[in-house]
Amino acid sequence: MAALKRQKGLTLVELMVAMLMALFLSAGLFTMFSMSARNVTSTGQFAELQENARMALAIMAKDIGQTGFMADLNGVSLVKGNNAFNFNTSIATDCVGGGLNNASFPNNQPAHFRMIWGYRVNASTETVSCIEDALNGSDVIQIKRLVGPDVEPTNLLDNRFYFLANFNRGVFFRKEDLSSLPVVPDARYWQYQHHVYYIENDTRNGLTIPVLKRRSLTTSGMVEEPYVDGVEDMQILYGIDSDGDGTADGYTTAANIDNRLWDNQDFQRIVAIKIQLLLRALKEDSEFDSSTFSYQLGQKTARKFNDGYRRQVLSTTVLLENPTLLNQ
Repeated sequence: MAALKRQKGLTLVELMVAMLMALFLSAGLFTMFSMSARNVTSTGQFAELQENARMALAIMAKDIGQTGFMADLNGVSLVKGNNAFNFNTSIATDCVGGGLNNASFPNNQPAHFRMIWGYRVNASTETVSCIEDALNGSDVIQIKRLVGPDVEPTNLLDNRFYFLANFNRGVFFRKEDLSSLPVVPDARYWQYQHHVYYIENDTRNGLTIPVLKRRSLTTSGMVEEPYVDGVEDMQILYGIDSDGDGTADGYTTAANIDNRLWDNQDFQRIVAIKIQLLLRALKEDSEFDSSTFSYQLGQKTARKFNDGYRRQVLSTTVLLENPTLLNQ
């Protein structure tokens, strides 16, 4: 009698069960991969926001904190023809702000030479003349100062303006006129800077990106310098010392500061600046819904968006180390 042959393999039911289990395992792995990818995107974008904010605030804080530094003439109002002289300082494109005396160099108008000024775009009748496309509702701030340390005359740069000053007077000039300057006894040489910070959109590879920019004074004019990508909004609050103790008693917007305070004609003074920035990721995330969040910048109305961009608000407060002397 022939031996019975054994059949080996899977029944149809067993095969279907195995396939179903494989599908469940594949779905689980896909879900885990998708969640991991979303976490990587989220973590990467938040790190990007933090780093861009850190750079923007560090650049602005260091610069703005030295507003009004004029070496041996520190704290003294500069009056053209009296204690300040311009020697060949004309430039092709200047950034002239609000007030009678607020270009890069002092003029003959009967007003204080402003070292700091600001406004909100489309909320002020006065603007900085060189800024045309700043983002609506964002703030613009303009400052002037010397850049330390002092330099030797042999180390002057061709494209910069300088200030030769002692305790009595100073002369604004450029390197090419060094040999023609009037005599200023016991004076030192300092690089002079005029900066304007603002936000403007740039388009790159079909993407519109908000960018923190700065205009800087050169012998060719006020040159545009893109600094930090993803800065979507900026509010500047000005700390006002109302009792003469050197500390801010309150903060207010540029709209609430009148000409007498900008020109330092009253007892009150601007002694601090609070910088608030709204940072936006450079790319949208299709899995992120921004409509569930709102973003508050100081005294501005909270903003809501309906897109896939992650955002974050960061701020810092800067003490002005060189306030103008009272009633100069």
